[in-house]
Amino acid sequence: MIKVGIIGSTGYAGQELVRILLQHPEAEIVWYGSRSYVDEKYSKIFGNMVNLVDEKCMGEDMDALAEQADVIFTATPQGLCGSLVNEKILSQTKIIDLSADFRIKDVAKYEQWYGITHQSPSFVAEAVYGLCEVNRQEIRTARLLANPGCFPTCSTLSIYPMAKEGFIDMNTIIIDAKSGTSGAGRGAKVANLYCEVNESIKPYGVASHRHTPEIEDQLSYASGEEVKINFTPHLVPMNRGILATSYATLKKSVSYEEVRAVYDKYYADEYFVRVLDRNVYPETRWVEGSNFVDVNFQIDERTGRIIMMGAIDNVVKGAAGQAVQNMNLMFGLEENTGLKIVPMFP
Repeated sequence: MIKVGIIGSTGYAGQELVRILLQHPEAEIVWYGSRSYVDEKYSKIFGNMVNLVDEKCMGEDMDALAEQADVIFTATPQGLCGSLVNEKILSQTKIIDLSADFRIKDVAKYEQWYGITHQSPSFVAEAVYGLCEVNRQEIRTARLLANPGCFPTCSTLSIYPMAKEGFIDMNTIIIDAKSGTSGAGRGAKVANLYCEVNESIKPYGVASHRHTPEIEDQLSYASGEEVKINFTPHLVPMNRGILATSYATLKKSVSYEEVRAVYDKYYADEYFVRVLDRNVYPETRWVEGSNFVDVNFQIDERTGRIIMMGAIDNVVKGAAGQAVQNMNLMFGLEENTGLKIVPMFP
């Protein structure tokens, strides 16, 4: 059994890690870490865990945890993992970080976008970006794993085949994304109160969202050229889900069959990426509660552009599910172990 520790187990992504790992046939949770609920029963915080988890929450002592766990998930705000990781810990255990601390290879860029000083820049080069469908081989041997953000996961997987094969002008990409309120985390914020969110939709982080450089980096690696995008997320009144609709100019006239062949080239054998049938477009309700990402595209012959669409559950494929998918790869398990979760409907 893989002994698992979770720091940040009482956030949305942390709780989702617990939900998934309790059903994982090869994993055992040995540490429910939390800063706010130390010594409180986990099932008191989350009523869905009554009679499933009897343990109490523990603190954020990564040194002690590293002696007990084969892998540590850090589902914490930016900066915490970077302040805790060191060579001694990495010599004892593996770390899967769900924050942005190790996603961006340029430390100055990270500090600019996140407004904090990186506490362990010496480990940035070693960290592997955990987009499983793209970096699978590197993930298998990683000891420090940067779990991708939710918007970058959905956006990158939607666009990746077109970027990789050079079908689109990379500097014409516009990404319009919608997210449920769980994407903002579990902390109390006036802007996320029911009356503030219900019956409304609003853009946020306009021309400044922190996931922008992460998406740009991944599309730059895919295309082999420096990429700058327009990315605008919107908050919608639902619990879970991301729908990303991306636009780009095609470099040449192409048919549906040509584009579909490219998507199939990259995703036909991917368990978690579902390329939908022609004229069937992704919807968040068909991926809710699962680790699937549904993608599709539409060619606009009139404008010479292609519209690329993707839908994920932001808490699963956009966070905890992808983290477990990475864990499976790192420990030599089948990638979908413990993740064959049928989407919930209604």
